[in-house]
Amino acid sequence: MVNPEQIIIPEYSLDRDCTTLSRHVLQQFSTFTAAEAQDISAIMNRIALAAKLISRRLSRAGLMAGALGFTGETNVQGESVKKMDVYANEVFISVFKQSGLVCRLASEEMEQPYYIPENCPIGRYTLLYDPIDGSSNVDINLNVGSIFAIRQQEGDDFDPQAKDLLQHGDKQIAAGYILYGPSTILVYSLGKGVHSFILDPSLGEFILAEENITIPQHGPVYSVNEGNYWQWEESIREYIRYVHRHDGYTARYSGALVGDFHRILMQGGVFLYPGTNKNPEGKLRLLYESAPLAFLMEKANGKASTGTERLLDIVPKKLHARTPLFIGSKEDVELVESFIADWMRRKSEGISLVSS
Repeated sequence: MVNPEQIIIPEYSLDRDCTTLSRHVLQQFSTFTAAEAQDISAIMNRIALAAKLISRRLSRAGLMAGALGFTGETNVQGESVKKMDVYANEVFISVFKQSGLVCRLASEEMEQPYYIPENCPIGRYTLLYDPIDGSSNVDINLNVGSIFAIRQQEGDDFDPQAKDLLQHGDKQIAAGYILYGPSTILVYSLGKGVHSFILDPSLGEFILAEENITIPQHGPVYSVNEGNYWQWEESIREYIRYVHRHDGYTARYSGALVGDFHRILMQGGVFLYPGTNKNPEGKLRLLYESAPLAFLMEKANGKASTGTERLLDIVPKKLHARTPLFIGSKEDVELVESFIADWMRRKSEGISLVSS
């Protein structure tokens, strides 16, 4: 029998240059002025700090009293609030309060934007974010994530409705997400390529893992909550029946948007979150979830759609607007769109809408 104390685990050194997130961000600013580059770099460093704090909390949550479960309150969306939702939201606020960079934070957990008056004279940026995506997974130790986007502030200071944010997704300066799993991964784009970083806890730094990620034109994975099958329009049910009947498709769905999106980005395929009879516009928030991920997907040579139009072209009518989302490899998203277009054509022509 092998004595565990005699087992020697070798130390492997990295076989590549250890490019940190802060160093990498500074290399991305060919289209920015020097002042803009300095500001965005500092904002990204603050986002990384928030990610480290949330990652640390998640890794210890099961050992801490009062870290898991529900608060007993509901958010602006009418959804039950998890204690980790509150903690993560407060982390982002705390991190940016002292930054001097961001005048306003907008989160799906807050009905109106959170203004930082002392920052507003010079900090002309808004951070939009979903502090914990997939929080139903927290209590059972499955992956969750955070989603973020940076926009230039264009409206008047202290507008509670933040009407200047009600613009299309191409107005985003940067977008990204953090995936809290076996490793903590940060993925971001400043409009030129999509890049991923892994947090090295021993260094306290995000280290470059992959640069200029490109999604395959077609992939085997389709990711959707098939529990909603009978709540969808017939076009989506037809698509699901199609993939059931054809070889080469694999269903993968975790209930955490960031985790499912990351799989699609790396392996190819399509993520679907269509509207339902109960929620025709879907459940995903445009400004905090769909638009940031659509920005990333397009920069990785993929596609993001509402099913009938480019997602980044959508102009929200309110801060917490929702939208259906079909996102992933171009061929796979276009296949879903073709089912929707055919169904709409048959509907307009009065042809039977129910397939066998």
